[in-house]
Amino acid sequence: MAAAAPAAAAAASSEAPAATATAEPEAGDEDNREVRVLQSLRGKICEAKNLLPYLGPNKMRDCFCTINLDQEEVYRTQVVEKSLSPFFSEEFYFEIPRAFQYLSFYVYDKNVLQRDLRIGKVAIKKEDLCNHSGKETWFSLQPVDSNSEVQGKVHLELKLNELITENGTVCQQLVVHIKACHGLPLINGQSCDPYATVSLVGPSRNDQKKTKVKKKTSNPQFNEIFYFEVTRSSSYTRKSQFQVEEEDIEKLEIRIDLWNNGNLVQDIFLGELKVPVNVLRSDSSHQAWYLLQPRDNGNKSSKTDDLGSLRLNICYTEDYVLPSEYYGPLKTLLLKSPDVQPISASAAYIFGEICRDKNDAVLPLVRLLLHHDKLVPFATAVAELDLKDTQDANTIFRGNSLATRCLDEMMKIVGGHYLKVTLKPIIDEICESSKSCEIDPIKLKEGDNVENNKDAPTIRTLTLISKTIQTLGSWGSLSKSKSSFKETFMCEFFKMFQEEGYITAVKKFLDEISSTETKETSGTSEPVHLKEGEMHKRAQGRTRIGKKNFKKRWFCLTSRELTYHKQPGKDAIYTIPVKNILAVEKLEESSFSKKNMFQVIHTEKPLYVQANNCVEANEWIDVLCRVSRCNQNRLSSYHPSAYINGSWLCCQETSENAVGCKPCTAGVPADIQIDIDEDRETERIYSLFTLSLLKLQKMEEACGTIAVYQGPQKEPDDYSNFVIEDSVTTFKTIQQIKSIIEKLDEPHEKYRKKRSSSAKYGSKENPIGKTS
Repeated sequence: MAAAAPAAAAAASSEAPAATATAEPEAGDEDNREVRVLQSLRGKICEAKNLLPYLGPNKMRDCFCTINLDQEEVYRTQVVEKSLSPFFSEEFYFEIPRAFQYLSFYVYDKNVLQRDLRIGKVAIKKEDLCNHSGKETWFSLQPVDSNSEVQGKVHLELKLNELITENGTVCQQLVVHIKACHGLPLINGQSCDPYATVSLVGPSRNDQKKTKVKKKTSNPQFNEIFYFEVTRSSSYTRKSQFQVEEEDIEKLEIRIDLWNNGNLVQDIFLGELKVPVNVLRSDSSHQAWYLLQPRDNGNKSSKTDDLGSLRLNICYTEDYVLPSEYYGPLKTLLLKSPDVQPISASAAYIFGEICRDKNDAVLPLVRLLLHHDKLVPFATAVAELDLKDTQDANTIFRGNSLATRCLDEMMKIVGGHYLKVTLKPIIDEICESSKSCEIDPIKLKEGDNVENNKDAPTIRTLTLISKTIQTLGSWGSLSKSKSSFKETFMCEFFKMFQEEGYITAVKKFLDEISSTETKETSGTSEPVHLKEGEMHKRAQGRTRIGKKNFKKRWFCLTSRELTYHKQPGKDAIYTIPVKNILAVEKLEESSFSKKNMFQVIHTEKPLYVQANNCVEANEWIDVLCRVSRCNQNRLSSYHPSAYINGSWLCCQETSENAVGCKPCTAGVPADIQIDIDEDRETERIYSLFTLSLLKLQKMEEACGTIAVYQGPQKEPDDYSNFVIEDSVTTFKTIQQIKSIIEKLDEPHEKYRKKRSSSAKYGSKENPIGKTS
């Protein structure tokens, strides 16, 4: 069948237009410009099952689940009460702003009086995330051992010196220089107080020394040197250079243990590393970064209890976004899609056809088309194709087609603000209320009944409300009998809503929002609610005496102002108009010995804020930059550290009004409600095209087969799943796609080679102990 492709190629060549003149960058140009490495994670925490029962008369647990990057918690679900098989059903999406080794999911048992109990965990190496992408998987929960919960790296230098004693014997002096650590975990949400023990361990010795404690830092600079003597019984024989005997080296190792100083409580283990002294066999000096490792527990072979399992859907992406000009040809081809006849021969439609997971394909495609005002004509064309192939009117737009997915994603993007304005107050009230409306007899708990149910989960309440609204919207087509309802119990329940007033109001609402008529605006626009959440801020302080502490506050950002409050719903304590924001930048940890800090620089004193984790800090910086990007008088430089005790910590300038010593980071798109990075979306489409090249090849072969053989297909084959209305035009588009992808492969491959060669093994970027 592949031989048939030239026939389609010949037909396509006669109709192919002249190539569009696009200035392409010279090969290797990307070496001199920034390549953005962007990571994101989306997915769903579905449910857990068969958790270990609580040891007591009440065996049920109040469970919640967290997502951790290494040891940093970045997401937490709601608590599901009194269940050993909690159903979470929570979707998540966030950008990952830093490097990490493990993505972990912890299942907790909520405890009011004591610390929450960790029941078990699922830990996945970053390199293995691609194996689980886009599919729901049951993972067995593993035990949580405090000795295995480690993160961070250590910078170490070893030297071997020769010493000649007074009696002529030779002694070797091992010099251990522990320079620094980086990325140690937070302890109870705060930077730790780390120290290290340095030991020389052998068959008959265990010499141990200890560094000083560094206060409140996750990146301690130790710079301490320790000396260990390594002796030999033989006398000095005036060799040109002393060679340590191999059998001595093999038996000695340096062990570094990192600890958090607990003061009045027990010290917490942070990780260890072991370096054999024989690394000095070929060189008298060795210097490298090492990843901290879990403590060796002797490889316990005893079987652990079955802790239960957790069902997850995970999709991790890592994109290398090149400069914009590289994506010109691919963007042009995709944006022409709404004008291609038939629509099934367009690049955008082919992209949706060949991708294994339509969810992966549709999001970047919709965002790119929406950014260039091409989504509506494209969605209209693919919807018409769906209508053309529909056999039953009752199934219109009910399948998981490209048209329905495009409409779903478009509504999520453009309707987000509308939903927040109209539904958020009601949803908040439902979530905070303990009222129940469980009516399904199968889902009732023991001792509950439909008339008097007090403990139904909030998510079930929301489900029943959505079912009611949906049924009200289609009331005119219902026969009002039990056969008209998917669940028979809904028929009895719905009799409560049979008043004509409810039905008329819903119909009127649906008519209004689906009407194409332009409504007159009131002339005053409500501010757009952008983000809110609890963080810590540095107290502004009214006097120069005393330590300025950090206080927990509720922050709220709209398109007009940034405010913070003592509690949600309370009056604002402080307000910064968005027009007064001059810059939003990260704040160095050394300023206050706290991680995840950023600063809002405005017309008064800078506001210093600590987010709860790196993801939250990144999101706040991003949205604040977007909302203030077009402000006048934005700064071009800033101070990365704080102004404390009469000087800036970064540059030591004494004037509080001194010009910043570091350039501000580049701005981000100013569109608040629809923030679209078109280069990133095009890079994602390129990546998905490369993963689907085999299916693209099959589609190309199918076009060739159809071009040669026009008779009826007698039996289904691999090509029957493709929608090919015009084989010649489709073939031509596929050829263009393949050519563009091949050209984009070159700069990507060059960047990968440069990145792998520049990161020397043992460097800070590629520490020893990192799996590849």
